[in-house]
Amino acid sequence: MTDEQRKSEEPNENSLRSKTFFQEKDLWGFIHRSFTKSMGYTEEDLTKPLIGICNTYSELNKCHSHFNELADYVKRGVWQAGGVPMEFPTISIGEPYVKPTSMLLRNLMAMDTEEMMKAHPIDGVVLMGGCDKTVPAQLMAASSANIPAIVITGGPMLNGRLGGRSLGACTDCYGFTLEHKAGNLSDEELATAENAICRSDGHCMVMGTASTMASIAEAIGMALPGNAAIPAPDSRRKHMAERTGKQIVELVRQNIRPRDIMTMEAIENAIRVTMASGGSTNAIIHLVAIAGRLGLKLPLETFDTISATTPFILNLRPSGEYQMEEYFEAGGVPALMKELEANLHLDCLTVTGRTIGDNLGAASARTLNRDVIRTVEEPLDPQGGIAVLRGNLAPDGALIKQTAVSAHLKKHTGRAVVFENPADLAARIDDPDLDVDADCVLVLKNAGPKGAPAMPEIGQIPIPTKLLKQGVRDMVRISDARISGTSYGALIVHVAPEAAIGGPLALVQDGDEIELDIADRRLNLNVSEAELAERRKAWQAPAPFYDRGYGLLFQERVLQANQGCDFDFLLPPHMR
Repeated sequence: MTDEQRKSEEPNENSLRSKTFFQEKDLWGFIHRSFTKSMGYTEEDLTKPLIGICNTYSELNKCHSHFNELADYVKRGVWQAGGVPMEFPTISIGEPYVKPTSMLLRNLMAMDTEEMMKAHPIDGVVLMGGCDKTVPAQLMAASSANIPAIVITGGPMLNGRLGGRSLGACTDCYGFTLEHKAGNLSDEELATAENAICRSDGHCMVMGTASTMASIAEAIGMALPGNAAIPAPDSRRKHMAERTGKQIVELVRQNIRPRDIMTMEAIENAIRVTMASGGSTNAIIHLVAIAGRLGLKLPLETFDTISATTPFILNLRPSGEYQMEEYFEAGGVPALMKELEANLHLDCLTVTGRTIGDNLGAASARTLNRDVIRTVEEPLDPQGGIAVLRGNLAPDGALIKQTAVSAHLKKHTGRAVVFENPADLAARIDDPDLDVDADCVLVLKNAGPKGAPAMPEIGQIPIPTKLLKQGVRDMVRISDARISGTSYGALIVHVAPEAAIGGPLALVQDGDEIELDIADRRLNLNVSEAELAERRKAWQAPAPFYDRGYGLLFQERVLQANQGCDFDFLLPPHMR
């Protein structure tokens, strides 16, 4: 949209969306005004910009448990700026609780949010998210609805503390349970750790998916600078909420909409920030889905090209030493983007009403701790956090967080130990008679979008107990599943096409040789094409998991991992 077009469409008292509801002279105008006034709103209120506050508070979502208080500060900002806030709910997806996986509900939340935005008389919306799938669902919805919108996240937890050591969820969740399984921690010691790791409101405090998506919302221009890293209990999170409430009214007045902000160049900025941060592999699926809603094709090669030209400079767990609390103190996303300034698209518009370049000119966009945020000249690693692998085992791509892989496994060839599905994995992984050693490659099939179902975060395949007791702490593991952004190790995930639709992963057998070379971006199954063709003749698709309801809709219409796992019918027509 050009400046002239935007100016011609700037809202006035007669052009706001809400006025089509409240200024009608017929029966429905009477009903709209009467019902709204019954809630205490006045005639004067009905002449102001009406701001929807999408509050995803839920007691079944720990990461959002403080959102009712945070919403009050958003409302304060809306009132101060001359708008009228009206709060509404959508479904809220709590990562630790939802079964079989939260990924099943991301698209449902995106649909819920989009339809609520479009159906109601709101001129703009504040999207309150935080936990892993909520922010991507809201950005997908905003892309489709395209009314003025802004994101405010709930912020990370404070660092866990135990015995003078900082703890991070869920990176240390894996560590503690692994050592307990190996017999190195007692039940009592494990319980002590449980009480120490999550000690405040907020989402995971490492660079997991929640922190990654909060950073993306900021880098893509949909959240105010500094939003991502402020800890949830910090009073400055409330200040950010109030500023966000003020700014959505300004976005309505300037008629700045999500598609003005989330351009391909803005997406590339978000990818670069993700790679420099060692962000979650889940970000790839979510960014592809957001791009699809915008009518943009985003191939995996774009991620790999940007990763190869972006140094990894953020020293945060699970790929580094520190956590979000220290990131905030070091300057947060604005400071990191300042380090990357030469490689960013600086003319991208943001919810500030200014460009990325303008925002980075602020005094606050500077690094205060070089142990946390490195320079591009002295990075932690010369390449970004995520690599895209291809080969005959993953013709449509697979992902690995290369910054979290043990050095000796970055180039590896090993014998496959195959598990046909998640139930098979659970039944046999700790069998003392399992024919496995530290050089083997653990392979999990049928854990993708259609197969598991809904692609759960089970790609961090457990190390067999007998190997744990030998001191093994990392192995090459391959699946069509996802992993938590808090995961670490030689985990190859998002293998596409998935096994459940007959991808090459479905044909792997025990004893096959698998070759990984991260530097060459190669993932190969060293089996002849003739042999694979014979195996394909014998392959049978697994039985569908669902026979009714939303689950059946998901299974029938979900796209593959490299296509963002959105529903095909939610894309613009030219993208189908």
